[in-house]
Amino acid sequence: MRHQAVIEVPQDILDSARLTVPELKIEVAVHLYAQGRLSVGKARELAGMSLWEFRHLLASRRISPHYDESDLDEDVATLRKLGQWTSPG
Repeated sequence: MRHQAVIEVPQDILDSARLTVPELKIEVAVHLYAQGRLSVGKARELAGMSLWEFRHLLASRRISPHYDESDLDEDVATLRKLGQWTSPG
């Protein structure tokens, strides 16, 4: 079972920032990724975007990709799900 946390943001704050809820989620995801607090996989999940879309957004904002062992593990898991990964050896 997946748990969710709810954050209440007053509508006047969203209006002042000229953001919708989906746009706010994207901004939070980008910020947390840029700080190194979320992997690209988790950040794109929060943003509700595909990995390609999220990486394109990061590039458009000149945010360098962070690629570490957990990102590699996520990529390998995705490739296995797609049936496009065979273990070396």
